[in-house]
Amino acid sequence: MGGFRTWAEEFGALADGTLVHRWTLAGDRGMTVRVLTYGGIVQAIEVPGRDGRPANVTLGFAGLDAYARDNRPYFGALIGRYANRIAGGRFSLDGRAFQLPVNNPPNSLHGGGEGFDKRVWAATGIGDERSAGVELAYTSPDGEMGYPGTLTVQARYRLGPGNELRIDYRATTDAPTVVNLTNHSYFNLAGEAAGPVGRHRLRLHADHYTPTDATNIPTGQVAPVAGTPFDFTSPHPIGERIDNQDEQLEFGLGYDHNFVLRDPPGGGALAPAARVEDPASGRVLEIATSEPGVQFYSGNQLDGTLVGAGGVAYRPRAGFALETQHYPDSPNQPAFPSTVLRPGQVYRSSTTYRFSVSG
Repeated sequence: MGGFRTWAEEFGALADGTLVHRWTLAGDRGMTVRVLTYGGIVQAIEVPGRDGRPANVTLGFAGLDAYARDNRPYFGALIGRYANRIAGGRFSLDGRAFQLPVNNPPNSLHGGGEGFDKRVWAATGIGDERSAGVELAYTSPDGEMGYPGTLTVQARYRLGPGNELRIDYRATTDAPTVVNLTNHSYFNLAGEAAGPVGRHRLRLHADHYTPTDATNIPTGQVAPVAGTPFDFTSPHPIGERIDNQDEQLEFGLGYDHNFVLRDPPGGGALAPAARVEDPASGRVLEIATSEPGVQFYSGNQLDGTLVGAGGVAYRPRAGFALETQHYPDSPNQPAFPSTVLRPGQVYRSSTTYRFSVSG
């Protein structure tokens, strides 16, 4: 197959006339990634299956208008300033109280109603002979969505050898703040229009998870997965136990929980987080990360009202998300790993998504 290539094209304009571009990253083994400057959105990931034919394995829309109007599920988006939920939209830092927008009542979700997923990012191509890539940059002003400090953010998307997409995040601040960045791609390894993902087999490198209350806020407990429907320490079909009578599954309408990943190996290496296989197509996704947690969401609230790029309505559980991150509500949970960033410190986070085919 051909070598690595990176190029950009106009994708459309927002209502205020702001131009949005789409960057295409083409790999050396048949993989293609498309990234929008609007929301840092991964619009498509095309990878071959067992039959050698590529298919788009991420949920999303065909055009910009749908993203600007209908992306309530955060398809493919770069999430910030704070991925996941903060209880009541409130937290305190250094004795100061901060109020965030409550856009997922009664909580704040994914940075508020106008988070990083709705910003237009500056883009620079960073491809070379061994990779295709784009770097996105955005400066979030002090007070945006209620968060303190001016936050300067870069996100690098790089497609490298072996059909691996790597996302590296970097951020600095001029005042104490909290930061938790992630990517919110929904995957369906059978193809984005293929329907429910219940037969996908999932393994998580997590012996514990963080149970929630009825509003999806962690209780503070770190509970073992053993003996529960949350035990994916060995592979299980996503749909095998999803409708079990279990209070936690009832709260989330399925899986919508943070899993506590095993300790990373150190030395800058990324720790394995998840492996998912679609038996029908043979496609396999392996995720590794520097983050302490991963939010597994089984697409429970997709309701058939949104039509994807392939022309098919996305019904419940049409895709799954594996959001590498710090834990939800960490600013209000002192026992959780800290998400505080101070001047002079550098926030760094990395995640890889490697695609292959099973035998």
